[in-house]
Amino acid sequence: MKKFYLVFIALIMLITAACSSTTSNEDEISDVEVVSEVEGTVRVSLAGWQLESGIDPITGVENMGLNEFIKKEFEPRYPNIKLEIYQVPWENAQAKQTAMLKSGDVDVLYTGGAFASQWQQQGLLRGLDDLMENDSTFDPSIYLEGVWENSYSTKSYDKSVHFGIPAILGRRIIMYDKQLFDEWGVDYLSENPTPEEVLEKAKAMTGKNPKTGEENFGIWWDGKSLNASSFVALSHAFGATGGEGTLNDLKNIKWNLNSPEMVKIFEWLKDATKYAPPGMLNTQGNENFGLEKNNIAIHLDASGASTMGEVKASGNKELLDRFESTLNLGPNGEGWVAVDPFVMAKDVKSEEASWEVLKFLTGPITQEWNYVNFKNTPTLADASFVEEEDKYMKTAMEIAQISKSSLLDEANPFFGSELVPAINGFISEAHNGDAPDIQSYLDDLQLRAEKWSANQ
Repeated sequence: MKKFYLVFIALIMLITAACSSTTSNEDEISDVEVVSEVEGTVRVSLAGWQLESGIDPITGVENMGLNEFIKKEFEPRYPNIKLEIYQVPWENAQAKQTAMLKSGDVDVLYTGGAFASQWQQQGLLRGLDDLMENDSTFDPSIYLEGVWENSYSTKSYDKSVHFGIPAILGRRIIMYDKQLFDEWGVDYLSENPTPEEVLEKAKAMTGKNPKTGEENFGIWWDGKSLNASSFVALSHAFGATGGEGTLNDLKNIKWNLNSPEMVKIFEWLKDATKYAPPGMLNTQGNENFGLEKNNIAIHLDASGASTMGEVKASGNKELLDRFESTLNLGPNGEGWVAVDPFVMAKDVKSEEASWEVLKFLTGPITQEWNYVNFKNTPTLADASFVEEEDKYMKTAMEIAQISKSSLLDEANPFFGSELVPAINGFISEAHNGDAPDIQSYLDDLQLRAEKWSANQ
């Protein structure tokens, strides 16, 4: 009888707890006001988003997946809009999403910026200017001005059409290890370091550490980068534009890839490879950067993600003081800024409902959820939800505010198909001590670019 009584009490407590949890959740949802009564079904394709809730493998913290977030935050605000969500892996996102656009099977997409700009050129996307102008609730000033005005991920090549809303930024900041600087007796990097300063200090910290006796490398960057982000930052620093013209008129670009400014970039790359670990040729060798066992002094185009992840997992904030961040290499701190947008298909089925969905998925509520759960970098001018200690993300947002696109951008078909392999090939040869003559190398690249444009 006693055993039955205990089981009965346990069941009552469980039911009570469940009811309390349900009531609390319902109360929370009921507090959300309806934003729009618009009706419609919207088909959404997302590259790389996590749909289900789960545990972060690094921090051990539970993350709210998109499906739970939509149920909690979207559905109460838009009760008459039905979402059909399709998840696409980044590995084949361009091919799959292109097929969806051409077959008319999608309305709203989150994708890579280079993909979006190419689709806009191909006439597969709907311009958003009229929707923005006719919607008094939409305020473009909430987004970082540099991203909103200057990114090929959101505006057409001639900057006349807005076709995307920026949703997530890539992080490309310079980071350095203050502990290694101290051990070598080298002054810390300035807040906006020049290429010359970086090179000088990288050279000074390559070799056998005078305090620990361990081998140190002065610098690391991705020598096999698909977007040559460090090269783009150097182009800002040395004033190398790549040429004159616009990406919407590829045939008439006046290339200038063998200029004195471009020569300076390649000379810098040649010298810098002397102070980098061999693994940088294969996007390796920096696995411990930002962590306790690090042996690299300066990291170009870093993110700070590993450091922040370790701090979250261990609670030890000493790494935050050890690893500092600076702006990028441009005169004002410019660098290459990845911008991933939401866009709308030209053959959208439910235009009004799709516009509401696009606004929500790029707005503050979704961006805060994306930051809190997955530490994605917001595109908002006011992102007060970013944690005070997350200095790396704040630096990335500063860079995004001031950086501008140029011909040396992943949106440029020649840059991605011809120039990036040439840059990475040169870095590889230079690191192996067999760098080609720079002027001749660039003269050849110039001829290839001119021939390419003539065939467009």
